[in-house]
Amino acid sequence: MLVRKVPGFVPASPWGLRLPQKFLFLLFLSGLVTLCFGALFLLPHSSRLKRLFSASRTQQPGLEVMAEIAGHHSVSEQEPPPNPAPAAPAPGEDDPSRLVGVLRRKGWLRRTRPTGPREEGNRVAALRPQEESVRFTFDYNGFRSRLRHPVLGTRTDESKESQSLVRAQREKIKEMMRFSWQNYRRYAMGKNELRPLTKDGFEGSMFGGLSGATIIDSLDTLYLMELKEEFQEAKAWVQDSFHLNVSGEASLFEVNIRYIGGLLSAFYLTGEEVFRVKAIKLGEKLLPAFNKPFGLYPNFLSPTSGNWVQHHVSVGGLGDSFYEYLIKSWLMSAKTDMEAKNMYYEALEAIETYLVNVSPGGLTYIAEWRGGILDHKMGHLACFSGGMIALGADDAKEDKKAYYRELAAQITRTCHESYARSDTKLGPEAFWFNSGREAVATQLSESYYILRPEVVESYMYLWRQTHDPIYREWGWEVVMALEKHCRTEAGFSGIQDVYSSNPNHDNRQQSFFLAETLKYLYLLFSEDNVLSLEDWVFNTEAHPLPVNRSDSFSIAGHPH
Repeated sequence: MLVRKVPGFVPASPWGLRLPQKFLFLLFLSGLVTLCFGALFLLPHSSRLKRLFSASRTQQPGLEVMAEIAGHHSVSEQEPPPNPAPAAPAPGEDDPSRLVGVLRRKGWLRRTRPTGPREEGNRVAALRPQEESVRFTFDYNGFRSRLRHPVLGTRTDESKESQSLVRAQREKIKEMMRFSWQNYRRYAMGKNELRPLTKDGFEGSMFGGLSGATIIDSLDTLYLMELKEEFQEAKAWVQDSFHLNVSGEASLFEVNIRYIGGLLSAFYLTGEEVFRVKAIKLGEKLLPAFNKPFGLYPNFLSPTSGNWVQHHVSVGGLGDSFYEYLIKSWLMSAKTDMEAKNMYYEALEAIETYLVNVSPGGLTYIAEWRGGILDHKMGHLACFSGGMIALGADDAKEDKKAYYRELAAQITRTCHESYARSDTKLGPEAFWFNSGREAVATQLSESYYILRPEVVESYMYLWRQTHDPIYREWGWEVVMALEKHCRTEAGFSGIQDVYSSNPNHDNRQQSFFLAETLKYLYLLFSEDNVLSLEDWVFNTEAHPLPVNRSDSFSIAGHPH
């Protein structure tokens, strides 16, 4: 075909574009292709082609606790899904196969295709009837005979001035517990928590319609402090008014650590059958959460594919209980669960390698990791880690024992600094290490204190390991700060800004204040044989559960 030459006309390319325009178009197209494929391969390993091309297999939302409760329960293993196995990670990428294998061998990770109805929100209706009762027996007398120490310890000579002071401090904490309980009973009995400013109760939606969270959370603390009348009040409510014929959406993690933990610890401490029966019945109502594919919400690990679905690593919220329960599973097994032990120390070595940092001011802290980038912050929840590391130091390799003891002490010191650097001498929800400011919150949204226990928890463990008086000094500072800033006319309340000399209250007496904060403070000023760590392991809510040294348990007639 001939093209007639016209003055001022430049022949077009076959695409109808001039040569420079054609070049620019090809350049743009190649850049777009590169961007698309680059984004695809930069996605986290767990989210690549499968997420893009298998959208029809979207995860079913479930309980909000995957990362936290992986070690709490066992579930039955079923047929694997028809999904293809994920490709092996490239060198240098995170390989979850080892952890997934462990979880599946233990029955903690379900391998089934989601078949149940999709649930809305982040929770499932876990509180449902269970058709078949679990037959469970326990040789309580045999269990008590195997304890190495009396539950409440032995009386010591407190005539010395130093012992007299400690007893007075312990009595003050006991008075705080009595004050908290009496106001709860007066204004909110049967409700989940007390609102001390408005002098009424708070229910919330976390427990799926269950009531009395403060009562059940308080049982073992009342028993420990020998508040006998108050304990009998709590027991009577559990026996007569704790009803399980409710239906609703519940956080499995919170119901487990507070309700089942509180009931079981009350049974182990007292032998009262009512607590055992209620714990079993409540456990039966929770079982459907493990029999449905949507029973575990994949915060970090997909319950069907076994792939990681986020690359956020934290020893604080959503991750803390996993690490905590590795070492505690080892201790509760009377140091026979080698898999839990090995997993704990492997995780601890990774934490010290990648997350532990020292600030320019010499403060040791555990940062958070997000896709290879460190957030130089530490949450109040992560302050339990000082106690955790101290608890596991004695069973570490010989050349690591002293190092872990020192690491535990340094982390606990940092958490104390977060308290000491505030106007109220109470710690913020999270604190940072940047811009020349260390161990302080950088925004108001992280400056609140809700009566949390993690710092005094570490004080208690470090005291029992070292008997360094500094931990009792720091604990007493917390007692005085609670009295000054959190005590109200009708109970204790969290505060909205720890950096204010006259903070506003949040009008909540959290149930964990009675279950954990006051219990750990009381134990800090008690003898080591009171709830001895040789006999007891505390769950995340500070409910003591026994070390299993015998075949005291029997399920369906078979020793366990």
